[in-house]
Amino acid sequence: MNDEQLLRYSRQIMLPAFDVAGQQALLNATVLIIGAGGLGCPAAMYLAAAGVGKLILVDDDQVELSNLQRQILHQESDIGRDKVISARDSLRSLNSDIEVETHTIRLTEDNLQSILHSVDDSLDDSGNENTAIDLVIDACDNFSTRFMINRACIAAGLPLVSGAAIRMEGQVAVFDTRHAQSPCYQCLYQEGDDEQMSCARNGVMSPLVGLIGSYQALEAIKVLAGVGKSLCGRLQLFDGMTSQWRELKLSRDPACPACANRPVSGQNL
Repeated sequence: MNDEQLLRYSRQIMLPAFDVAGQQALLNATVLIIGAGGLGCPAAMYLAAAGVGKLILVDDDQVELSNLQRQILHQESDIGRDKVISARDSLRSLNSDIEVETHTIRLTEDNLQSILHSVDDSLDDSGNENTAIDLVIDACDNFSTRFMINRACIAAGLPLVSGAAIRMEGQVAVFDTRHAQSPCYQCLYQEGDDEQMSCARNGVMSPLVGLIGSYQALEAIKVLAGVGKSLCGRLQLFDGMTSQWRELKLSRDPACPACANRPVSGQNL
């Protein structure tokens, strides 16, 4: 870490549980963010500001006027541009010290696997090639993509920070199936659940997605830096109408079609 970075990130480095080691972990990390919309924008902004070394953004949409109510990386001048390009430019203006990779694609099983298993050109302390991804943030807006991301993270042994927001309600969870007791996303939801639950159909309050996306960034930082207790095994639910949080404990489903036979490291939560 150079002197400029020490100054830039000084307010989090001074946290005893975080310190220089935590900041170095962020600088060395690569995070895949799927979705550059209401959740992905605040999550990406806080990860960029906190100094995560590389962000990979995936989204196939272009910026529309109706996005600007909540998708805070995009400006009026960005209407018609690819969301990931608009987001990249905003993130680079926020922190020129980080790398931003973009993919303007509709996610499929094949291209998701290609992104997850790509190799970084840099080398770790032992001179070995770094794998490209350390953590995945699911900031998409449909169930089928979430199930796909969940399966891919299980197979790749990657922690997944999941968020969702609709109307005045939001939720956040961490699924880290490297741990023997961790549930996965499909332990909580089953394929075939209502695909009609979208912001386009039901609406959403703009600060709500900011709240949930920021929470996803916080959980990602905790997992990457190994500080605090993550939401692994817990689901946080927020009701914006009453300003109340509620927590549910999540258990692994031994019959889950996605993770019942997964390889795990044997670590406990």
